[in-house]
Amino acid sequence: MPNWGQLTFQDAASSVMLQLVSFHDHALLVLTLVLTVVGYALMAVMLNKHLNRYIMEAQTIETIWTILPALILLFLALPSLRILYVTDEVSNPSLTVKTIGHQWYWSYEYTDFMNIEMDSYMLPTQDLVPGDYRLLEVDNRMVIPMNLEIRMLITAADVIHSWAVPALGVKVDAVPGRLNQIGFTTSQPGIFYGQCSEICGANHSFMPIAIEAINMKSFMKWITNFNS
Repeated sequence: MPNWGQLTFQDAASSVMLQLVSFHDHALLVLTLVLTVVGYALMAVMLNKHLNRYIMEAQTIETIWTILPALILLFLALPSLRILYVTDEVSNPSLTVKTIGHQWYWSYEYTDFMNIEMDSYMLPTQDLVPGDYRLLEVDNRMVIPMNLEIRMLITAADVIHSWAVPALGVKVDAVPGRLNQIGFTTSQPGIFYGQCSEICGANHSFMPIAIEAINMKSFMKWITNFNS
């Protein structure tokens, strides 16, 4: 969860999010270096008193300021493309969960088990208990085992929604008639919150996502209790 007034990312709870945070820091470092060099050059040009009215071309500096930005963009593009492919890769999932976006709630189906389906509605304010987050807590959390790859199959029943959990680095559009796929692995136990990130109607702000990551033993116990 973010803190009040927090300007940076939430703490990473998956390897993909950790790479996204690292790339963000990498891009900011490059941006800082570029702004420093350009700012120094501008100040040097404005403050010096040298003048030459007969310079018609400067091929050396033109070559430098053409090649150098291209190398900088390449320096940014390569890790960006790598992360893009990592986020889309689903290699060997241990569990598949299908989520369907509705106006305005989410439903989950554990397709690897029989008769495990549930709807997840936002808890109204009067039903919250101390420690719950207003507008983020739900009546049925999506429960998953930690340290195992989870494959999400995402679609919608009515309009376009978007299933997004910032701490996991996950954001996928839920499109009616289309099945999107993404994989992620939680690196630690905990409860991770998200929200619909596509404006989907009047109650768009009131269909949160809550994921509870637990160990495998507790997950199997939850599965058993759900079926009983």
